[in-house]
Amino acid sequence: MVKAGQRAVRSSVWLEGKARRGGSGRGGQPSGLDRDRITEVSVRLLDAEGLAKFSMRRLAAELNVTAMSVYWYVDTKDDLLELALDAACAELRLPDPDAQDEDWRDQLRTLAGEYRALLVRHPWASPLTGVYLNIGPHAQAFSIAVQRVIRRTGLPMRGQSGAIGAVFQFVYGFGTIEGHFIARCAEAGMTQDAFFQHAMSTLDAAPEAAEFIQESADLMAARGGTTVEEMRERDFDFALELLVAGIEAMVARAA
Repeated sequence: MVKAGQRAVRSSVWLEGKARRGGSGRGGQPSGLDRDRITEVSVRLLDAEGLAKFSMRRLAAELNVTAMSVYWYVDTKDDLLELALDAACAELRLPDPDAQDEDWRDQLRTLAGEYRALLVRHPWASPLTGVYLNIGPHAQAFSIAVQRVIRRTGLPMRGQSGAIGAVFQFVYGFGTIEGHFIARCAEAGMTQDAFFQHAMSTLDAAPEAAEFIQESADLMAARGGTTVEEMRERDFDFALELLVAGIEAMVARAA
């Protein structure tokens, strides 16, 4: 029971029976709409305009209906954002964890790459992942695929959740920063390389950043790559290989 002065804690659209409505809406709903279409347009708007500008009124205008019409299909904006988040997860291509001819390392690289690409394509997804339970059917399918691949590594059960956290929290952080950087460049009307060069030239001109620039110069040179994308790919691949090697080392230690 919620005490006076306390706000009820929201659980999830997937746990409150609301998702069972599917695409049919409620009795008397406006014609020409269904939940799938509303969710699809929501994802498109979030991609185009970002999470901060998203509203039920803006969505209704895009659908050419009244805002109240949308509420025939979803109770709240939070419910709709959860549905949009799971719709994005539907894009994840999952390896077959039962394919015995596929190495778990390759499958883990595939899953990590898919998750990173999702966060880059949909920069709004990362903050929502930190707010909602994200337990829709497509998110669950991804989680199950990850668990099955990690199980194939040979890690003891007690270490498997830690391995999942190490890999996919790294990917979450990397993909979040990458996605927001790309969005920032687009907002500025600049390429990633031009934006990066502008930022570095600004730092070069700041006396208080001299030590940072000097300490970072060797790292930047050794990293290799002539473009931001090339540098980022090298960093991601190397970091992921470090994690794979760490899993292998822990399996060997347990054996």
